[in-house]
Amino acid sequence: MANKRETHCNNQVDTFAEALATARQMQQNWLTYGVDFVNFYVEDVDGDWLETWGNDEILGNSQLDTIKEFLVSNDSVAVKVREHLGERSLFDFAVSLEESWRISETNDRLSAVRNLLAGEGNSIDTDDIRLLDLADSLLVKLAEIL
Repeated sequence: MANKRETHCNNQVDTFAEALATARQMQQNWLTYGVDFVNFYVEDVDGDWLETWGNDEILGNSQLDTIKEFLVSNDSVAVKVREHLGERSLFDFAVSLEESWRISETNDRLSAVRNLLAGEGNSIDTDDIRLLDLADSLLVKLAEIL
């Protein structure tokens, strides 16, 4: 039993020693090469990884695709939403709407969609009955299609 415990501790010490050596090497590379040290640790440092970060989550999302298809459809609620949004990005609205759909509490979801329809920086009254009706209709439609 004691032998088993010693082996386990030795493995932990070895693992820690390897991690420490790696960290020291990284620090030395940073001191030697400056910010260019990242070239040793990142495979595609000059690629477009930052610009495409998260695209796989957005592009592979069938729920988002369904919302986008609905928003461009001839459904009366979709038409009202597009008219209400005006020049705002329909894609950005769809992404935010999909995020709002994940909210489990119904009242919180309605508030999120209402605020989303109102938009940031817009002087639209979020207590406006038309806005509330549109948000409610939109949630009903989403519940039907999702």
